[in-house]
Amino acid sequence: MTRASTRASRAATGASRSPAANGRRAAGARANGIAASTKDGAPGYINRELSWLEFNSRVLALAEDTAAPLLERAKFLAIVSQNLDEFFQVRVAGLKEQVGAGVATTAPDGLSAPEQLRGIRDRVRGLVERQVRLFEDDVAPRLREAGISIIGPDALDEEEAAWLLKLFKERIFPVLTPLAVDPAHPFPYISNLSLNLAVQVRDPVRRRTRFARVKVPPILPRFFVMPDGARFIPLEQVIATHLDTLFPGMRVVAHHPFRVTRNADLDLEEDEADDLLAAIETELRRSRRFADVVRLEVDPGMSDEVRSLLTRELELEDDDVYVCDGLLDHGGLWDLHRLERPDLKDPAWPGAAQARLAPGPAGGPPNYFRVLREGDVLVHHPYESFATSVEGFIEQASRDADVLAIKQTLYRTSGPEGGIMRALIRAAERGKQVVALVELKARFDERANIAWARALEEAGVHVVYGLVGLKTHAKTTLVLRREQGAIKHYVHIGTGNYNPVTATVYEDIGLMSTDPVLGSDLAELFNYLTGYSRQRSWRRLVVAPVGLRVAILELIEREASAPDGRVIMKMNSLVDEEVINALYAASQAGCEVDLVTRGICCLRPGVPGRSENIRVRSIVGRYLEHSRIYRFGSEARGVDYYVGSADMMPRNLDRRVEVLVPVVDHALKERLGSILETNLQDDTLAWTLNPDATWTKVPTVEGVNTHLRLQADVMQESQPAGTGA
Repeated sequence: MTRASTRASRAATGASRSPAANGRRAAGARANGIAASTKDGAPGYINRELSWLEFNSRVLALAEDTAAPLLERAKFLAIVSQNLDEFFQVRVAGLKEQVGAGVATTAPDGLSAPEQLRGIRDRVRGLVERQVRLFEDDVAPRLREAGISIIGPDALDEEEAAWLLKLFKERIFPVLTPLAVDPAHPFPYISNLSLNLAVQVRDPVRRRTRFARVKVPPILPRFFVMPDGARFIPLEQVIATHLDTLFPGMRVVAHHPFRVTRNADLDLEEDEADDLLAAIETELRRSRRFADVVRLEVDPGMSDEVRSLLTRELELEDDDVYVCDGLLDHGGLWDLHRLERPDLKDPAWPGAAQARLAPGPAGGPPNYFRVLREGDVLVHHPYESFATSVEGFIEQASRDADVLAIKQTLYRTSGPEGGIMRALIRAAERGKQVVALVELKARFDERANIAWARALEEAGVHVVYGLVGLKTHAKTTLVLRREQGAIKHYVHIGTGNYNPVTATVYEDIGLMSTDPVLGSDLAELFNYLTGYSRQRSWRRLVVAPVGLRVAILELIEREASAPDGRVIMKMNSLVDEEVINALYAASQAGCEVDLVTRGICCLRPGVPGRSENIRVRSIVGRYLEHSRIYRFGSEARGVDYYVGSADMMPRNLDRRVEVLVPVVDHALKERLGSILETNLQDDTLAWTLNPDATWTKVPTVEGVNTHLRLQADVMQESQPAGTGA
């Protein structure tokens, strides 16, 4: 069996889930009386892949909002393209592996892998057509009216054409490499996500037509700006206009852009790797060269001859070809969003200093240790500044003479040049014990993580790579400080990555505390991650994969058995069948359930006899809703809140190290309740999920916008941070 088929079989059969977990899932479904389908024949679950595509439809709706600033609309078009790229590289690639390996299995909703692929193709083609028409017929003309025009070379006068030719010869021509395809030149390797030109040239002497491929260099800007600063020409069109200089003496017959997407999911047997870092580097090199192609994007004018050549050489079927009647790869629109046009963007939000972390009397940073000794602090990004909270805390700890050690888990960050990385390096150079658990397997960030893992090691930081077979996704920091002859624990546990860039656009929660029990738990967790430990429980923390699943199920079952049962869960995605079945059972018992899921939701709400007490909504807007907040209980009995890194997905519950932390401070619980209540009141950014798996935009009545309301809330209690989030 090949590596790919082994992986496909393992993923399809759920072998990556523990046997005990598989048994609990089946038993839970039987005990809860969950049928395979509803009374009207609809499946009991919504397909995960199609649900993800529906999320992208909601993002695309933001680009369709004519009231939004123009460059923000362009940004959302770019986000949809990038999301689809990742979707094909991982999810579609996995389904194609299952088909290729002959794995006969069905998803929880009853669809086989071939059926899912057909559904994906139909939905993606509709999304792409909608995206292209939106840009070509609406966004691009409006940008042109605002002084930003995307033009073709045919719109230039003679003087401008001469200027473009000079630019081409000086900046573009030297980095181009045309590759011929003939008996002496095999079909070239086409790299992942590369934009290319398929060129047909005719030799006037031999009177033969040949094929050549020209790669559009990714190191160059996607758009070249004309001297007037208002007109932009796509790079591929600049190259296409000057193909005669690449093929002197030949006649260019035709040229068409095309783009290739490859499988980007690493296939790594960790238990066979003596050096995980070296193994991942080797796998990255292998996958870059040998990963299967899963999608080909072409323009509608491409001839059948060239299209057949590409599909044959790339080993694709006709169903893997997606025709785009417009600009290929709208991800390039990020280049336009970076333009200095504040009039075409959302007003800048610098982030506010958290009320208790406001600058001191002299304008300097607060004494974080003193503040935390006075009580826990909850920070909410991007509304509150990352720089003056989390980053400032770690920076101060790196310089404090009484700090003995800093331990941190790092999943995605900004790299060695970021403030947190510099602080860790500085702390190590000053002789402090610094431990960084670097997750090398963070998808699409593997190369970056390897680079800054090495930078940390060179500075003397103890770098470890976590547990075999598990990704470490938890967001935790532990600072150990000498105070009055004893060691005091200071902790931060969050829902988001230690990344100051994403902290300006990702909505996340973080708890900062000096609770001794919490600190002791986190110290034991780091021992679990860096050494040898069979610890299965903690006093305060809830940790996956050893106890989080059971804890969540018990909390749901507790509410199901209460006469005033109440569950509110805010997360990125809800996929896990066992959790869904428990929520179905809670609904059947009369428990009221509200779910706020940004992306995937496989639960089908509002089905009579099954889920009529469950409501699902999604908040999609300027900020990426990323926090996980779980609320269980009623006002009469008391309410429990948990925040942390875990979504309700099998990978989070069974195949990752995740952490949820209870929030016990009364004022902080009230604040979490206010955040959830705002999410549930939103009638501007919110969508609701219907029983038939479609989503409906919530009609605007009161005009509650989650992002604007939460901005206003922090401004009432804080002051602008100045340095930004």
